[in-house]
Amino acid sequence: MTAVVAKNKVISLIYVVRNEKGEMFEYRDLPIAYVHGSGADLFPKIEQALEGRVVGDRVSVQMTPADAFGDRDPKLSFTDDIESAPPELRRIGAEFEAQNAKGESIMLTVTRIEGDKITVDANHPLAGQIVSFEVTVKDIRDATPEEIRNGRPVSDLPILQ
Repeated sequence: MTAVVAKNKVISLIYVVRNEKGEMFEYRDLPIAYVHGSGADLFPKIEQALEGRVVGDRVSVQMTPADAFGDRDPKLSFTDDIESAPPELRRIGAEFEAQNAKGESIMLTVTRIEGDKITVDANHPLAGQIVSFEVTVKDIRDATPEEIRNGRPVSDLPILQ
């Protein structure tokens, strides 16, 4: 009997994410794992597209900002004097972790340097974009009781973040 993607199965997959221009944003050829139906680690629309699939199947899912990384929030972007930034962050694309007012950890990316001003943005780089995911099922196995309870696989494979 062929294993199929279903609730309480640990699914290992590889994927490609493309921005709305069709450019590759992220490519993962080392399998990552998640517990199907747990509601953790995977966008619901992708999980639905994988339901009933078998090893080797590939699905392509286009997602709106509401389904994926959300709309851009202008309040998450701000400009300051470049002198306020450490020298190693004074380049476009530099990333660093900071805490917001609630004490939550957020990732910031330097998006613009103009004159003596530097702009950083906490929006996901794909926020506000229609993105496409191409996902290939690499392995399917039964989840253990602990994995079902935690909603996360216990394995050597990294999990989706």
